[in-house]
Amino acid sequence: MSLKVTNSPFNQEQIDLLNRLFPTLTESQKIWLSGYLASAQVGNQEGTVEAKDTTKGNTPQTRKVTILYGSHTGNCEALAKEFTEQLQAVHLEVECLSMDDIKPKNIKKVEDLLIVTSTHGDGDPPDNALSLYDFLHSKRAPSLEGVRFSVLSLGDSSYEFFCQTGKDLDKRLEELGASRLYNRVDCDLDYEEPAQEWIQAVKQELGQEAVSSSAPASAVIEEQTTYSKKNPFKAEILENLDLNGRGSNKETRHLELDLEGSGITYEPGDSLGIYPENDPALVEQLLQVLEWDGDLTVPVNKQGEELSLREALRSIYDITTLSKPLLEKTSSLSDSLQKWLEENDSKAIQDYVYGRDLVDLVTDFAPWKGEVSDFVALLRKIPVRLYSIASSQNANPDEVHLTIGALRYEAHGRKRSGVCSVQCSERSSIGDHLPVFVQKNSNFKLPEQKDTPIIMIGAGTGVAPYRAFLQEREETEDKGPSWLFFGEQHFVSDFLYQTEWQSWLSDGVLTKMDVAFSRDTEEKVYVQHRLLENSKEVYEWLKGGAYVYVCGDETYMAKDVQNALLEIIQKEGNYTAEEAETYLNQLRKEKRYQRDVY
Repeated sequence: MSLKVTNSPFNQEQIDLLNRLFPTLTESQKIWLSGYLASAQVGNQEGTVEAKDTTKGNTPQTRKVTILYGSHTGNCEALAKEFTEQLQAVHLEVECLSMDDIKPKNIKKVEDLLIVTSTHGDGDPPDNALSLYDFLHSKRAPSLEGVRFSVLSLGDSSYEFFCQTGKDLDKRLEELGASRLYNRVDCDLDYEEPAQEWIQAVKQELGQEAVSSSAPASAVIEEQTTYSKKNPFKAEILENLDLNGRGSNKETRHLELDLEGSGITYEPGDSLGIYPENDPALVEQLLQVLEWDGDLTVPVNKQGEELSLREALRSIYDITTLSKPLLEKTSSLSDSLQKWLEENDSKAIQDYVYGRDLVDLVTDFAPWKGEVSDFVALLRKIPVRLYSIASSQNANPDEVHLTIGALRYEAHGRKRSGVCSVQCSERSSIGDHLPVFVQKNSNFKLPEQKDTPIIMIGAGTGVAPYRAFLQEREETEDKGPSWLFFGEQHFVSDFLYQTEWQSWLSDGVLTKMDVAFSRDTEEKVYVQHRLLENSKEVYEWLKGGAYVYVCGDETYMAKDVQNALLEIIQKEGNYTAEEAETYLNQLRKEKRYQRDVY
């Protein structure tokens, strides 16, 4: 339906021109034009457009907008900065901060508060949201009457505590007297569209005209010519090696990808996103169980684009992860599933979805009603996989390196495998291409002062960013002391990048290295044990200004390492347990305790 301009401040000739123009515009032209109008300087000169005040009561908006983000992988930070640009483009005063960077007591001075936060672990806030989160939930939290707020929360619906941090903050702000500017929006892994809908709705509540894009015209053009999450670069695989030796229980791949001509830049600590594809064999198994025709075409987006069902299940939809929301949605197509959900509690549902995939679901709760397109429309998109970058761009100008552990296991009578990791291991050869983009991570970065000591702690593939750190320090000839704690199963078969660490030790780029190979001794030894064995020296490094980095498994390794650090601080600093917690929290606030955990 074409736009008809009638009730407006334009004269009849202008109305006729607009009504002839708008039906001819493409969607991208409309976005460009809306961004241009939103960002253009307006005046009274001949030939310019005189803007009419569209705010409520024709009174200019004077309230300041504060955007606070809690970000673990960088998604929320990127969104917050994008939203800041959009709001500034419609002439709002906006301040964008990490939750760690606002003084907690100043929260009561905020006027319009927008929170963008993720959740990780067992419903925990991101590291850079902890201080504000704890303050708001403490007895010291002030009254927030007069503050208006809205929350955008990112999460993963396959986890029990989906978007819990956002839910907690939304509830607590209301309890403290703040008024809700717009209802909280909870986003799954495919968050881009609901996030944009949220910011458009917020703009309307702020008294601004909602447009399809408020970005300046130049920003829209830039997106079409640069590679990003929305426009990934197809990087050629230059190398694909198995880092583990003969007899290892693991398979860890070292990938080198060609970035030549992409214009992509990254820093040590950033991550590389890969858009993976499902195993074709699993797709065929699903088609066989459901007796669906793989050549049937199905829509795959709101624009009506269609693919064959086989291709859609291979490259678009997540068929390997079950979640409670998915079971609830698909129950409308299965009477037996609907009955089962009614008879079982939340714990039973979580127990069922763990380790199962879509093949299990459609097999266990057959028969299924409705059309193929009805079922497919309920599936979420395949999540992007993020991997810590294992190289320095200064040392490898046209390349990016990754360290990926192939995930294979058996559950419920069937062999299972990681979607992206096994794609890289088994179905990606030299010369093939992977769609990639860089995910910036400002929460895991080398110190600005080049001579600062660093302590790097990681197990398995968690050692990847430290390879990038040392490549960078070698290339820039930084002289700061460095200490690596590395853990794996066996010295002979699992010492990832062994010759490189030894070379850096010999050259002085790496000052110290302590290793823990858990399966080589009768009593298992892990990186946290090596930390405790070096308790006094670790504390001396901390007192000397060292930055501490932790990368790897969050559930076990990262928690055990944190407990070890607290024990070291308490013992060597003669602190109470509470004082040790405060000490470590202060390190985190100073960016001297950084974690990249998953």
